[in-house]
Amino acid sequence: MSAHCRHRRAQWKATPPKLVPITLDGRELLVPQNLVPAYRRGLIDPREV
Repeated sequence: MSAHCRHRRAQWKATPPKLVPITLDGRELLVPQNLVPAYRRGLIDPREV
């Protein structure tokens, strides 16, 4: 592994996903913004999460 890769990895910082409120089946949920379309289409079941 080169030193350049190790240095680059040390610079990377993870950021928590931005949560947005959506209403499904009369319940308000906070879900990551990028997953809102999947929840609305029913691809992700909120009871399993």
